[in-house]
Amino acid sequence: MDRQEKSAVVGEFQDKFRTATMAVVTDYRGLSVGKMTQLRCDVREAAGEYKIAKNNLVRLAIRDTSYQALEDFMTGPNGWVFAYDDPVSLSKALVRFADQNAALTIKGAVLDGALLEPVQVKGLASLPSLPELQAQVLSLMQAPAVRLLRTIQEPGSGLVRLLEAFRESKA
Repeated sequence: MDRQEKSAVVGEFQDKFRTATMAVVTDYRGLSVGKMTQLRCDVREAAGEYKIAKNNLVRLAIRDTSYQALEDFMTGPNGWVFAYDDPVSLSKALVRFADQNAALTIKGAVLDGALLEPVQVKGLASLPSLPELQAQVLSLMQAPAVRLLRTIQEPGSGLVRLLEAFRESKA
């Protein structure tokens, strides 16, 4: 790589760290090309991205950012996972893949400026995702209205049931 290509990689990673909500460092040694492709697809489906770059270039990209705490994990070959939308969905995809493929290990992550250990990333994966939380909130908001509607309709329904019972008893 010449100087221009290296600066392009550093700039690309700076943009990724700037726009990502979470970054995860992984060790991918031992994964086949097919498994790497599957990992990238799984991460992409979770609105993320999986990239590999030299540690020195990434060190330059994270300098003076909230992701600088990840520098402690930069030993050996590293893969970088970036979450752009929902960090919980990405964590679920990454942890599921790591459970199925022992060659992938999660070294650490940064979420909103806080350093996460691998155990904390697995804990994050056990939380409900953003769409699941939105559905729960929506159902909680609808519950009082549904109960009120049932309460309002009940006298009329009771009258109809009474008239129906009376009609059946006459027939």
